[in-house]
Amino acid sequence: MGQSRHISPATFWRAFFFLAFGLVGFSSARAAAVGASSPTPLAQVGKPDEAGARELVERFRAAGITGDYYLEFELQALPRRGEARTYRGRLWGSRNEQGAITRIQLVDASGQNVRWLLQNGAAPGVWTFRAGQVASLPEKAVLAPLIEGVELSAFDLLMPYLYWPDFQLTRIERVRGRPAYAFVFRPPVVFSQVHPEVSGVRAFLDTQFNALMQTERLGANGQVLTTFALGELKKIGEQWMLKSVDLRNETTRDKTRFLVTAAALNLEFAPALFEPGRLIDDVPAPRGDRLVRVDP
Repeated sequence: MGQSRHISPATFWRAFFFLAFGLVGFSSARAAAVGASSPTPLAQVGKPDEAGARELVERFRAAGITGDYYLEFELQALPRRGEARTYRGRLWGSRNEQGAITRIQLVDASGQNVRWLLQNGAAPGVWTFRAGQVASLPEKAVLAPLIEGVELSAFDLLMPYLYWPDFQLTRIERVRGRPAYAFVFRPPVVFSQVHPEVSGVRAFLDTQFNALMQTERLGANGQVLTTFALGELKKIGEQWMLKSVDLRNETTRDKTRFLVTAAALNLEFAPALFEPGRLIDDVPAPRGDRLVRVDP
């Protein structure tokens, strides 16, 4: 197994939002910069031209992590009205020639064990295992909640829009105290035919680290439908790691929080673990001595 290493915020966010969800390290200096109390003036940040904007997106697409990893997490359903609920899950992450690939297991409100396999890249794919059957997720269901009662969908996890060819850098604005490039990605015709309610996605990349800070799914009239944003970071030893991310439905104001509770890095999984047909198999967690528990 390799030793843990510091990885840039761009790699961290690329890994997380492409369902690597990995606990990829920030260096202490860069993590401190992201949360700095004296933000960089927007006037000092130049807006790239079209070629520069495309280079930023291509660099973000190409970033990745080395090694396999395992997470234990909670999905906390936090409705504006009604009782909050918590769903516990596990996640195995790796990469193949197409991109990041992730296997997820959750127990839904009925107690049923539900599993997903998500392949990221230019040609993403999603497979599910429910009631003893493995099936490919149809395009019309990509925006549906992973399980009833949460806001998180396969679309939110895969973020396929970062591969949509039609995008534009529209402006620079401040997000969470940091100057960020605001990109708008427009859907291809095939997607629009199935989901006419989505006109695009706005993504905010930190100008210094090319790190994805927040995304907004836009409705047919340009209104914000959902917001996906960084929550908390956690430092364990010398490594910074993701602790939480929030997804909010801007119409209902209901929110779902993804909260990491344990992690194991620098693992090695057999490629067969990420074959759709293997979703029927039970997969054990790593040894307890490999897991790092994340305090509440």
